[in-house]
Amino acid sequence: MRAMLLQAVGRPLVMTDLPEPKAGPGQVVVRVRSCGVCRTDLHVVDGELPDAKYPLVPGHEIVGHVIALGEGVSDYTLGDRVGIPWLGWSCGACRFCLAGEENLCDQARFTGYQIDGGYADRAVVDQRYCFRIPDGISDVEAAPLLCAGLIGYRAYRMAGAASVLGLYGFGAAAHILIQVAVAQGMRVHAFTRPGDAAAQDFARRLGAVWAGPSDALPPEPLDAAIIFAPVGNLVPTALKAVRKGGRVICAGIHMSDIPAFPYHLLWGERMVKSVANLTRQDAIDFLALAPLIPVRTHPVPYALQDANRALDDLRAGRLQGAAVLVTESA
Repeated sequence: MRAMLLQAVGRPLVMTDLPEPKAGPGQVVVRVRSCGVCRTDLHVVDGELPDAKYPLVPGHEIVGHVIALGEGVSDYTLGDRVGIPWLGWSCGACRFCLAGEENLCDQARFTGYQIDGGYADRAVVDQRYCFRIPDGISDVEAAPLLCAGLIGYRAYRMAGAASVLGLYGFGAAAHILIQVAVAQGMRVHAFTRPGDAAAQDFARRLGAVWAGPSDALPPEPLDAAIIFAPVGNLVPTALKAVRKGGRVICAGIHMSDIPAFPYHLLWGERMVKSVANLTRQDAIDFLALAPLIPVRTHPVPYALQDANRALDDLRAGRLQGAAVLVTESA
């Protein structure tokens, strides 16, 4: 199989021929058609997340078709179109798994991090952690739903009953989530890097009632704010923007250090929460909801061999929508 391989932290990915993968018990082999390029991939490539395996095939927003079944697989048949997300395995026996909180499993393993991912034309996945992709969504459009969509949706549910919602960082996740929030009647305020007029215009086109720089206060108090940008300084900034009793949800897997801030920003029963990974129920619920909105992911396609360019464009903030690697005509 062909794969873009990360051999060590900070090094460019290299196109490599690897042995054809085999499905073990309970696993399926997927012919990859598309794979989203996520900010978490940058954290892995840049060494900001510990305990990655090397060499590694990154990528955890995978869409493809089942081409081989391991022993004991009963949930899928050959040809099924499936998506593979970040959470790739959990123990199934700990207190978290038994409570439906497998996203918190201490033994969990993650796609494109400890398990080879989708920057390749084949991928192997535990049948418990792949999900059918709804009809009517192309492979390229579906890929960003597998992380930007799922993590955004989990953060959105944590935000609670918010009529006025702020989104800090208007990238792949926020541009998906704003469509859900607007469809459900929320007033959305979008915060971008200062000076990023293009992202602010994009947010307005998707329904934001206001869009401006992340260091500005919105024109009205927020019921909740979701921080997608991996910038710890935004936590006290968002606390200033939310009303008493409001929530600030930190939606990234990695964030720079949160600075000290005065207690009065938290006082008034404001709350700060983090999002950790996703559960299978998140995937089931969101993939059922997305076609009803309908969510459009505005993919920016790149050939598999151009993965380094896609990562550079994401790192530099040159994207509107979501970068997607295409391994075959999709």
